[in-house]
Amino acid sequence: RLPVPKLEDTIRRYLNAQKPLLNDDQFRKTEELAHQFEKGIGRELHEQLVAQDNQNKHTSYITGPWFDMYLKAREPVVLNFNAFMSFNPDPKSEYNDQLIRATNMTVSAIRFMKTFRAGYLEPEVFHLSPEKSDTQIFKNIIRFVPSSVSWFGAYMVNAYPLDMSQYFRLFNSTRLPKLNRDELYTDEKAKHLLVLRNGNFYVFDVIDRDGNMLKPSEIQAHLKYILSDNSPAPAFPLGYLSSENRDTWALLRKNLLDSGNEEALQKVDSALFCLSLDDFSVKDFVHLSHTMLHGDGANRWYDKSFNLIITKDGTAGVNFEHSWGDGVAVLRFQNEVFKDSTKAPAVSPQSQPASVDSSQAVQKLDFKLNDALKAGITKAKQKFDATVESLSLNLIQFNEGGKELLKQKKVSPDAVAQLAFQMAFLRQYNQTVPTYESCSTAAFKHGRTE
Repeated sequence: RLPVPKLEDTIRRYLNAQKPLLNDDQFRKTEELAHQFEKGIGRELHEQLVAQDNQNKHTSYITGPWFDMYLKAREPVVLNFNAFMSFNPDPKSEYNDQLIRATNMTVSAIRFMKTFRAGYLEPEVFHLSPEKSDTQIFKNIIRFVPSSVSWFGAYMVNAYPLDMSQYFRLFNSTRLPKLNRDELYTDEKAKHLLVLRNGNFYVFDVIDRDGNMLKPSEIQAHLKYILSDNSPAPAFPLGYLSSENRDTWALLRKNLLDSGNEEALQKVDSALFCLSLDDFSVKDFVHLSHTMLHGDGANRWYDKSFNLIITKDGTAGVNFEHSWGDGVAVLRFQNEVFKDSTKAPAVSPQSQPASVDSSQAVQKLDFKLNDALKAGITKAKQKFDATVESLSLNLIQFNEGGKELLKQKKVSPDAVAQLAFQMAFLRQYNQTVPTYESCSTAAFKHGRTE
């Protein structure tokens, strides 16, 4: 469990950090204030924190406040919370065809899910000395050590097992908008995939009644059917609602449920994940960033634990909702899916989709919309377009050296990045501002990135 640091240790560390930044008078004043805090309100706050920790022995003292911080926030998740990470192209260029890549990545994602749920996914370990700990010999030894002390054995060789409690929310999960505080919903029994194309919603089962994955050739056939469907884009695309202010969206969702859309919404919420198939190719890295970070608003369901996005030229990325978990889990999932889909692809350019009747297997979801819902979607689209319009993105690729060069020079790559942000802000606005830097407590029970 994450220990509560001693108050005097925190004060000491705080003063050590201030010392290089202040002159003698300023430092004396800061020291005085810090010690007043330590004896007064700081002491009271510390006692409250310890009491809260004692009441939450089953978890971490940051868990409750951390979930509240996300789930009580009323701002739209788009640009404020949802993050994206993109994949490299498949090294074999002919595998970057949209249908082939979508099939292979979907199959690899389901393989990951089944491996995780069966308890066979290799534990997440942070190796500081991989030559000692990331070896078969060490793994064989640690396997026979009782789990109550195995972490101690790992610490001895500078290996840190990380908390994996977030992983179960990767699949079949959605953030549901509720007034004042959202809810996380997971239904591990659901067997279907949600596919978005051209703002239309489709679902089909990818797991059979025995719990086995459908044949890749069948998944390919169903995706091919969706890609060849010529249905026009809906006049009122539902996807925009998931980009709204959370209270506004909660009220509109209640209206949706009251208007007879309960079954369709249940299909959306419980789906394994959302596969978004975009009908355009990516021009450059700036276009890629816009596509994966927000897209057009119609072809995403931002409340799903993640959207796997694949464009017409096979460019792929993941846009993920942030309240359920952090980058550690998503990055692990992405790395495994990339490795599996490129090293052991389920289908090839020569593969033929199965001859199955996809028109029976694939269900296109229809939503009943009254005037209030149509007005809500229109307003959500206007807000979304204005927000996206206000976002400016640019990049340069710096080829003169990266983290390896900095490590060679014994400089922290992270510190350089942090200082770069500060320098950029200073040049732009002629002042410095407080910043925070996230740190991971994933080496502790229910740890997050905070």
